[in-house]
Amino acid sequence: MGSTSGFVIRWINFFTMILALLVVGFGFWMSTHNDECRRSLTIPVIALGGVIFLISLVGFLGAWKNISCLLWTYLIMLFVVLVAIMVFTVLAFIITNTGTGHVVPGARYKEYRLQDYSSWFLNDTEKWTHLRSCLVKSDDCNNLSKRYKTLKQYKLAELTPMESGCCCPPAECGYPALNASYFDLSYHPVSTNIDCKLYKNARSVKCYDCDSCKAGVAQYMKTEWRVVAIFNVILFVILVSVELNTITDSTASFRLAHTPSSQNETFHLCCAYLLPFDFIFYLCYCGYWLVVRVLRRLLRAAERWR
Repeated sequence: MGSTSGFVIRWINFFTMILALLVVGFGFWMSTHNDECRRSLTIPVIALGGVIFLISLVGFLGAWKNISCLLWTYLIMLFVVLVAIMVFTVLAFIITNTGTGHVVPGARYKEYRLQDYSSWFLNDTEKWTHLRSCLVKSDDCNNLSKRYKTLKQYKLAELTPMESGCCCPPAECGYPALNASYFDLSYHPVSTNIDCKLYKNARSVKCYDCDSCKAGVAQYMKTEWRVVAIFNVILFVILVSVELNTITDSTASFRLAHTPSSQNETFHLCCAYLLPFDFIFYLCYCGYWLVVRVLRRLLRAAERWR
């Protein structure tokens, strides 16, 4: 492999290995945490760090020792990661394509309705039960009255989707707010929304069982997924550049250093047959945005027919 591309790949993977070790260390730290909500993320975090470390180690050793077998293994693993990123990003854009906030009269924050979002978000009852317990433990709802001392401050506050959905009843219920964390429930609700009956002032109840709370969580997840999807596009371009650079340089080295009588002829012929897969991959990359646009138009058309 050429000195320039080898140097780049070595250092990229060296820093990635350090990052992966930090991720794994963070995962083990979470496993010792007393909070069950954080401990539930331990296995995914450690697994992610382990996969990143393994791929980076293979690429680093292959570029450092100029071992063709490791370099091609690195390319195959990188190809799998790129396909996974592409699939995840397409799904992220599809799932987060729906849902928006509704303006609350006399307030700056918005309310969210569960029917506006994909059922994929919170379709698992067991996961929602676990997530609900985590929301209760966070005690964010009871802290609202500490952050907003007066009703005027509360009405002018830009609450997060989860705060507006989980910490207070829907505005259509008509319950007067006594402070940011307490409502007068002696009034008969003016709406038939089931959330009006589910809301309680108790710190462990609030509106955690309401559809509005699930919608608030869905809106939060939508925002986070959009950020991840944009990051994935940037990461996708960087990884494609690294892979293309490695393939080009490895192919050139193969043509210069090997002849048909080489003892490794069979191996290098196998490596050569890997190039069509990358060609297919680049075609998939070009069709990526086309697929996203077509799916978006189909979703919009489906919404019009509702």
